[in-house]
Amino acid sequence: MEGSGRMVVTAVGVNSQTGIIFTLLGAGGEEEEKKDKKAKQQDGAAAMEMQPLKSAEGGDADDKKKANMHKKEKSVLQGKLTKLAVQIGKAGLVMSAITVIILVLYFTVDTFVVNKKPWLPECTPVYVQYFVKFFIIGVTVLVVAVPEGLPLAVTISLAYSVKKMMKDNNLVRHLDACETMGNATAICSDKTGTLTTNRMTVVQAYVGDVHYKEIPDPSSINAKTMELLVNAIAINSAYTTKILPPEKEGALPRQVGNKTECGLLGFVLDLKQDYEPVRSQMPEEKLYKVYTFNSVRKSMSTVIKLPDESFRMYSKGASEIVLKKCCKILNGAGEPRVFRPRDRDEMVKKVIEPMACDGLRTICVAYRDFPSSPEPDWDNENDILNDLTCICVVGIEDPVRPEVPEAIRKCQRAGITVRMVTGDNINTARAIAIKCGIIHPGEDFLCLEGKEFNRRIRNEKGEIEQERIDKIWPKLRVLARSSPTDKHTLVKGIIDSTHTEQRQVVAVTGDGTNDGPALKKADVGFAMGIAGTDVAKEASDIILTDDNFSSIVKAVMWGRNVYDSISKFLQFQLTVNVVAVIVAFTGACITQDSPLKAVQMLWVNLIMDTFASLALATEPPTETLLLRKPYGRNKPLISRTMMKNILGHAVYQLTLIFTLLFVGEKMFQIDSGRNAPLHSPPSEHYTIIFNTFVMMQLFNEINARKIHGERNVFDGIFRNPIFCTIVLGTFAIQIVIVQFGGKPFSCSPLQLDQWMWCIFIGLGELVWGQVIATIPTSRLKFLKEAGRLTQKEEIPEEELNEDVEEIDHAERELRRGQILWFRGLNRIQTQIRVVKAFRSSLYEGLEKPESRTSIHNFMAHPEFRIEDSQPHIPLIDDTDLEEDAALKQNSSPPSSLNKNNSAIDSGINLTTDTSKSATSSSPGSPIHSLETSL
Repeated sequence: MEGSGRMVVTAVGVNSQTGIIFTLLGAGGEEEEKKDKKAKQQDGAAAMEMQPLKSAEGGDADDKKKANMHKKEKSVLQGKLTKLAVQIGKAGLVMSAITVIILVLYFTVDTFVVNKKPWLPECTPVYVQYFVKFFIIGVTVLVVAVPEGLPLAVTISLAYSVKKMMKDNNLVRHLDACETMGNATAICSDKTGTLTTNRMTVVQAYVGDVHYKEIPDPSSINAKTMELLVNAIAINSAYTTKILPPEKEGALPRQVGNKTECGLLGFVLDLKQDYEPVRSQMPEEKLYKVYTFNSVRKSMSTVIKLPDESFRMYSKGASEIVLKKCCKILNGAGEPRVFRPRDRDEMVKKVIEPMACDGLRTICVAYRDFPSSPEPDWDNENDILNDLTCICVVGIEDPVRPEVPEAIRKCQRAGITVRMVTGDNINTARAIAIKCGIIHPGEDFLCLEGKEFNRRIRNEKGEIEQERIDKIWPKLRVLARSSPTDKHTLVKGIIDSTHTEQRQVVAVTGDGTNDGPALKKADVGFAMGIAGTDVAKEASDIILTDDNFSSIVKAVMWGRNVYDSISKFLQFQLTVNVVAVIVAFTGACITQDSPLKAVQMLWVNLIMDTFASLALATEPPTETLLLRKPYGRNKPLISRTMMKNILGHAVYQLTLIFTLLFVGEKMFQIDSGRNAPLHSPPSEHYTIIFNTFVMMQLFNEINARKIHGERNVFDGIFRNPIFCTIVLGTFAIQIVIVQFGGKPFSCSPLQLDQWMWCIFIGLGELVWGQVIATIPTSRLKFLKEAGRLTQKEEIPEEELNEDVEEIDHAERELRRGQILWFRGLNRIQTQIRVVKAFRSSLYEGLEKPESRTSIHNFMAHPEFRIEDSQPHIPLIDDTDLEEDAALKQNSSPPSSLNKNNSAIDSGINLTTDTSKSATSSSPGSPIHSLETSL
């Protein structure tokens, strides 16, 4: 980047960081399959020899994978709805069959047994018409009972939510992510760019013996000090680093280049100075000597030649390191004064440590003058980078987004645990976490670095154990210095945990390629739309178009709203279902006819399916959704409160309909519609029953807006114009059907007083709703919940199939990647050398099927071991070799082996189970050894 590199080190294949990330993402599965097939065709013998590798996963692994993937794609809500719909459908089918059977038997017995009428040929068409009528009634009962509006309600609710979420800066890539987010119990968030603005800014400074807690006024700084400070920052930084004007009016200036240097240049601008004239006066080609930043000296220095031929060196770097090399410091008058070790200790205590406690990165800016002759030995860095004069110490922070603390507070109030997973150092991460409100003083929480996290979750063999993760993750709030594999391990560990009663639903936010595996593994992945890489976006489910954490809170609200919308629709539909089916069934059994005719039932079905799904599934979310805990994956769709509402309103409606059915003709002084002949004209009696039934549904639709026992069912009704339009539109169409429907709708026009009675009875639904709300649900212990997934259904099939080892899709892809990688290596070598290498007794000692490792061991273990002080974990178990002394004596040197297999070079333990191999191979055979090693 800086043009001073001397060596490039590259890594390729599955062992490189990129290879690990992409194999974790399961990328390129199809391409690998194609290559696999092509390789089989081209290399006959070689491919045949390598075949057992694939069979180790089972002969039909690909078919299983496709089936499992398809099964896994089904969301929790879809699973619950499917189960509920099947149960309701079965009940409806039974009811319709019983209705038809009773009608047929009743008619047959009454006609041919009681009245003893003979079956005359000329009467056959009439009897057939009766049987067709009975069949139509049965089909109508079935149509009303089967909740075919459920898929429509789900689709409308999700589609409406997705459209509205776009305005809330959530670009949803997968519809399921909406409802899954409503169940979220944990959010693992990246720090830089998500919780913070990713704009390094100087917020404190120590200049001229004064510690400024905010940007100092330019007039308070000595002119000589100011000149040195501006020159030191402008010259001693990459000239590619710039502060550019904002693209839009009112936006912040754009930072280009190194973020820390941008923060320092911003400090110059805040002091009402300009760095551009300094750079134009001292262009890059005139710089005499540049010591670029490196991680050892933690500083950067630039030497320039002054007009009097002398030299001046500007330095900047980590304050604790640069201050040790300072022997002077500029005072308030801009003059250097002696800077002794005790002065430095005092400065560390009074300036550096307070800044660090505030989560600031402290940078010291210094300079040193050299005489023109003799010219210093610039290659002797230790002498050159010494005897510096400190100009100032600044505290730089990546400011927390102003809306983040409130958003995190809302998440915590909603029962969602927010964790920070970052690559930054632990002190900065902890300070930012406190500012965001992720951790609070006095709480029992854990802040770990990647190395410590790995040490705690691994056993003596270096394998990850779920039990160990379960001891850590509930208290873990900050994971610093984390690698991509650490993020993936944490997310997988929380998802797979059985530590809590409810299965944890994890959301992950990230912007970089290194966040890809965790985004893919999470139940819902949020990628940054502005700063996010293509890999992160591809692995995500939702893209935050404003890179803002508060947009995640809106996604939670919409997700919970989807659940509530479906529950509202179910509450309304099941009430209509119960009433319509019982009315049709009872009416058919008593009067040999249904009070609600076929076409009328279809209109009711249209009201409760299509229109109701539109009205109730488009309710906008409110802040109250965030005042309760997550529903959880096994939360029933129909709670006991909803069941109380369904049964309560069903009782009211059935009571009034049966009252009208049996005494309605006396109340309204009209002809009875009961026991009417086959083709008799529509009766006012049955029209009043139909009209009253529809009016009750319309007013009950308002009751259905609330599912948690709230009393004010009109709250926010005008915020949903679609609901108001549908209710009023349905009422208008009902007037047309009743007054002008005639014979097709089996309706007779009603008088104004009859209409008033129908509307009055319908309005009674609202009053009755208040009565139901008064009854405490806790006393109705006989009520059961419905629409719950069983524990067995929650476990994906692939996990049930794996008896010993849990292998998810990403692990399978990784294993396939290893296989293909080793195939490629073996083609480079001659078959003879491969066979010789794998026949060595060293490999025979490797066979140890019970020593199994997960994907975590493959990825994170080498990285974990390099910098850690843990004992070296060898590839080959030493105990095996010690047990067989003869084999040990005859073993060939490992160097010959390393020529053929890169896995040995990297020291990665890749043992796996050979018991599942479809082809039997003897323990001593090269094929068996190769299987075992892979």
